[in-house]
Amino acid sequence: MDLSKLMKPAILAVIVVTVFSCSRNDGFSVSGFVKDGAGKTVYFENITASYAVLLDSAVLTRKGAFKFSGKRPQAPDFYQLRSGREVINVAIDSTENIVIRTDTAGFARNYTVEGSEESAKIKDLAMLQFFAEGEYKKLESAYKTKTMPADSFQVKAGRIVNAYKDKAKEYIFADLSSASAYFALFQQINGMLIFDPYEKSDSKVFGAVANVWNVAYPNAKRTEHLKSLFMSSLRIIRNGGAPEANTVDSRKYLDISLKSVEENEIRLSEACKGKVVLLDFTAYELQESPERNKLLARLYGKYASKSFEVYQVSFDSDLHFWKNAAFNLPWICVRDPDLIYSEILKRYNINALPVSFILDKKGYAVARIDDLSEVEKVIAKIM
Repeated sequence: MDLSKLMKPAILAVIVVTVFSCSRNDGFSVSGFVKDGAGKTVYFENITASYAVLLDSAVLTRKGAFKFSGKRPQAPDFYQLRSGREVINVAIDSTENIVIRTDTAGFARNYTVEGSEESAKIKDLAMLQFFAEGEYKKLESAYKTKTMPADSFQVKAGRIVNAYKDKAKEYIFADLSSASAYFALFQQINGMLIFDPYEKSDSKVFGAVANVWNVAYPNAKRTEHLKSLFMSSLRIIRNGGAPEANTVDSRKYLDISLKSVEENEIRLSEACKGKVVLLDFTAYELQESPERNKLLARLYGKYASKSFEVYQVSFDSDLHFWKNAAFNLPWICVRDPDLIYSEILKRYNINALPVSFILDKKGYAVARIDDLSEVEKVIAKIM
């Protein structure tokens, strides 16, 4: 597999002043050129554990030049240069002067980076992830159009994931304390982590990085996230692992309470009491999202008057993109800001998006739906 600009402009302005009014001896710079980019705007953002915080923006000069600067972070941190929805990731852990060269046609793929060994490694990892996701989507398309059987899809998808892991481990174990080791752990395919913290062998990789970061950067927020995720996975693994994917037992499912576009807290059990519910987990940034929401709209229009509700949980990394997409949808739309750290994903045993569950009027989960085209049969039966 974002997450977004959660801060109000006034607060953000204070942050920008604080970050960028630093001494030259304790700062870094990210500059460069975007070929054929004159007049376009690029954005410089800090990547937190769950979302992106806008730090500054610049209109490219006639030569496509840009430059951003900031204060050196206390521990390795991640930033991105963004043009539209394409991003170039860089890591900062000292007073580096990073130079990026790219073009508008292949902004996030055709770039070069100088001045930061870790950022060069991150480019390699990002390209590995880009290739893996592209291959995965080809397989997924073949599976969805029924030109590839499910068992072949799973075997071939597993090979893609394992190929990424094998390469990524070379970067991770070369230096467990590095920014590239952390970055490699959190790369995603189809919105989900490639390294699964709840799989025994992958959990050990998380643990190795977490232990070294705990020594090297004991007070860093990223260290706390790593430790928390590793300890959580360790508890679940020791207790026998997550429930089987096809298990449908309401006692194993938790209530959900998340914020809507209007920032109102909406609890699943209260908003959907006495209704048949399609509990949908998705991300609007996924390629199949527009068609999926069209199908949901048709179902909602047909059954909304018959005690039917859609409670849609989004895991979009870009808060503003999610708000814009969700604003005019007629059903309940909420977003989980914890993204890959989400307790909801763990408890519902979700390892790929999108996926849906059908809850009956008493709140019991009666079906797990991986193919939304099959959902109406279940809804009609319950109705």
